[in-house]
Amino acid sequence: MTAPSARVRTIVGLSVGPAAILVAGALVFQGSQAAFTSNTRSAGNAWSAGQVALTDDDMGAAAFTIENLVPGQGGEKCIVVTSNSNVAGEVRAYTQNLSKSAQGLENRITFDLQQGTGGTFNDCTGFVPAPDTVPAAPLSTLAQVNFDYATGGSAWSTTGTAGEKKTYRGVWKFDTTGMTQQEIDALQGARTSIDLVWELQSK
Repeated sequence: MTAPSARVRTIVGLSVGPAAILVAGALVFQGSQAAFTSNTRSAGNAWSAGQVALTDDDMGAAAFTIENLVPGQGGEKCIVVTSNSNVAGEVRAYTQNLSKSAQGLENRITFDLQQGTGGTFNDCTGFVPAPDTVPAAPLSTLAQVNFDYATGGSAWSTTGTAGEKKTYRGVWKFDTTGMTQQEIDALQGARTSIDLVWELQSK
C-alpha cells in the first residue's frame, strides 16, 4: 500500500478536528441537563395459590361391609366429611369402581345418599337430613349416571373456612321386588362393591 499524499493527510486532519469539537459540545450539553426526579413503586408483589383439602372420619375403613344379606334387608351408615380449604368450593359425591357379580346383585342393592348434620362414622344418631328429592337407585344405575365430579350429586358449597363439616347418610336395601323365587335364589352367594367418592373443587 502506498503512503497517502500530503493533500489527503490534510483533508483527514481537517475532518477529525470538527468531529472532536462536536462530541465535546454534546458532552457539555448533556451535563447541563440535571433535573429533579422522583419515583414510586409497589414492591414484593406475589401470588400464592389457595388450597383445597377434604377428609372424612372413616379412618380408612369402608362405610359399608355387609355380609350374609337376605332379601329385603336394609340399613344405614353415616360419614362426616370435613373441608380444610382456604378457598370457597363445592363438594360433590359420586361413585367409582363398581364390582359386578355374575348374578347381577348390583342391580338389586339400592342406595340413597342424603346429606345433613349430626351423626358420626357408622353412627347416624342425631342425624338431621336436609331436604332430599333424589330417590334411591340401584348401584348399577349410580355407576352409570354418577361417575365423576361433573355428574356428581349431593352438592355442598363450602366457604373456604377450615373445619367446615357435612354429614352424609347412606341408606341401602336389598330389593327383590318383582323377582321370582328362582331369581331370588340365584342371587345366593353373590357379591358386589362400589366406591363412594367426595370431591371438592374450588369455585
